[in-house]
Amino acid sequence: MAKYLLLKHYRGNPAAVNDVPMDQWTPEEVSAHLAYMDDFAKRLEGTGEYVDGQALAPEGAWVRYDGEGRPPVTDGPFAETKDLIAGWMVIDVDSYDRAVELAGELSAAPGAGGKPIHEWLEVRPFLAAHPSVTD
Repeated sequence: MAKYLLLKHYRGNPAAVNDVPMDQWTPEEVSAHLAYMDDFAKRLEGTGEYVDGQALAPEGAWVRYDGEGRPPVTDGPFAETKDLIAGWMVIDVDSYDRAVELAGELSAAPGAGGKPIHEWLEVRPFLAAHPSVTD
């Protein structure tokens, strides 16, 4: 088994077929989308392929250590995950092909008008083994 991250983007990816931002959906469309995501996760729990998943809130900030008692917080000029990443799901599957198959299915979640979004999802494997350093 190998773990993969299915990453949902707000932007920075190719446009979805049904490219209507969620803040323009009706409450019923949002509920249908969330129900699809929940049903998908429950089905993968049943097959043992689901690890975890979360939708992300739009808030966030960059923070770094800048000396004793001074952690600066900034809102840019960096590309920030709050602007880019909508949420994620971690799956544990037998193969990359299965990860791609599930990402394709997840891409069909309903959006505006109840039609599938056909959004692009990023599929990234977890690093299985740490690389060793040799002299």
